[in-house]
Amino acid sequence: MTGMSGVGKSTVLARLEQRGYRTVDTDVGGWIENAPLPDGTGMEPQWREDRIEALIAEHEHSGEPLFIGGTVLNQQEFYPRFKEIVLLSAPLSTMLERVATRSTNPYGRTAEERDRIVADTAEVEPLLRSSATVEIDTRRPIDEVVDHLASLAAMDRGTAGTPHAGSA
Repeated sequence: MTGMSGVGKSTVLARLEQRGYRTVDTDVGGWIENAPLPDGTGMEPQWREDRIEALIAEHEHSGEPLFIGGTVLNQQEFYPRFKEIVLLSAPLSTMLERVATRSTNPYGRTAEERDRIVADTAEVEPLLRSSATVEIDTRRPIDEVVDHLASLAAMDRGTAGTPHAGSA
């Protein structure tokens, strides 16, 4: 699952985990490192490819559904290994309201961070949308969003070796 700050990735992953699914929120737990941009002009948070590769390899052996959430520059490198690329989306006003009031993540509280969310939404979200196989509007009730994701995993249950609702 991927999407901009404030769409509800962490909340959705927590609910999926409560339902017994294996989930990984790559925003926490050392899944991301600052790495050089491909053009060498600077650094950008990116998935630690060794850890993500090991996670996916472990999943491929188990065949159990795996939901990976996050949004980083190099996530597309792993898209061929995912059954679905799910974009969680919401209007910018909803995202900004959520980041201002959430208690689990301080990102988005400063004016500078909110400006970055606005700019990233304009620049990055269209790229995420163009590679998504499914888009879910997170203004829907959380249980409906989670039910939709769970249905994707159930439809593909027999496809062992492929993360079911993956990506970033």
